Amino acid sequence: MLFGRRERTIEKLLVVEDEPLVAFDTEHMLSEQGFDVVATVDRVAHAVHLIDNGAAIDLVLADVRLADGTGLDVARAASARGIPVLFVTGACPPEAKDVAIGCLTKPYTQRALLDAIGAIETTVEGKMPPKLPGGLRLFGAAAG
Repeated sequence: MLFGRRERTIEKLLVVEDEPLVAFDTEHMLSEQGFDVVATVDRVAHAVHLIDNGAAIDLVLADVRLADGTGLDVARAASARGIPVLFVTGACPPEAKDVAIGCLTKPYTQRALLDAIGAIETTVEGKMPPKLPGGLRLFGAAAG
């Protein structure tokens, strides 16, 4: 298609967020934008269960502080399966660079989240994103 949307390589998202309003808003907005939200969960155990049981996931959006543990545990499980993780958090822990593709600092706008997903998609495709949204840090090879 000449003027159509380009095909996405990141379509299926797992949202891991224990703040109910943030979780609801994120899921709703992503669905409205045409993403397939595989699940929105508020517990490490539930997220790890989905990941370990082979749910089709292209990207995990995870808060770091969760009621039953840390998003780092989710990221470790996802990383072991080759699934990229974007932390969406107020404070990105130093060890995030070892298990995630990046961090988006809260609070963020819906546009910033969509732009962050786009930047990660570009990175996963092996290219450098032309511009990063404010509040997004990419790690390792993704950072250039």
